[in-house]
Amino acid sequence: MASKNTIEQVEENKQVKPKGRFFTFLLYPESLPEDWELQLEMLGAPMAISPIHDKDKSRVEGQEFKKAHYHVIYVAANPVTTHSVRMKIQRMLGKESIAKVQFVKQSMENMYLYLTHESKDAIAKNKQKYDKKDIKELNNFDLDRYITLDVEDKDDMLNDVCDMIDEHGLANIRELRRFVKLHGAQYNLPSMKIVNSVLRSHTGLLRLYFDAVYQERRYGRRDFDKETGEIK
Repeated sequence: MASKNTIEQVEENKQVKPKGRFFTFLLYPESLPEDWELQLEMLGAPMAISPIHDKDKSRVEGQEFKKAHYHVIYVAANPVTTHSVRMKIQRMLGKESIAKVQFVKQSMENMYLYLTHESKDAIAKNKQKYDKKDIKELNNFDLDRYITLDVEDKDDMLNDVCDMIDEHGLANIRELRRFVKLHGAQYNLPSMKIVNSVLRSHTGLLRLYFDAVYQERRYGRRDFDKETGEIK
């Protein structure tokens, strides 16, 4: 007769393990084969690889920097477990190459910014920044495809765009597009592709804003009190 501990272990193993599509993990360069990037690409999964993090401050006494590493974002084709991702990478790159396989719990946009320590949490902790030009993307990794917005996020983005149109006198979609490309990051806006997906269902409201800017350009605008909104 099976022992109580054995039965409990079997039952635990039968439990459904959480699955997901978006993962992040660390790779240690000292344990990687020379062709590790090619090996990863051959897996076929979209991935984004950070610049090498070799200047992260260490909290260990007597150690200035943490062990050099890469942060990787991994996008699975179908929901899988962290164990499945870990085993797949280990088979390709070796058992010692990978660590801290986790689901992406925050937004994909924020996780992508963390690759260079430009996310809000990394900035708050004053972490060493790295050059985003050194991010490597494999197998058609496309951040825009993985960004999801809830209703509140969409409303906030719409309000931000309307504020930009009003404050900077943008008279049409082309001017808005150019402005977002140059200054969107200052307003925490994603790419114009994502902005378009939100604005598509609010073209009537945008037209009112654009038309108001156009009318003011054409006929001039009387001064007004910015605090009260009253025309002087």
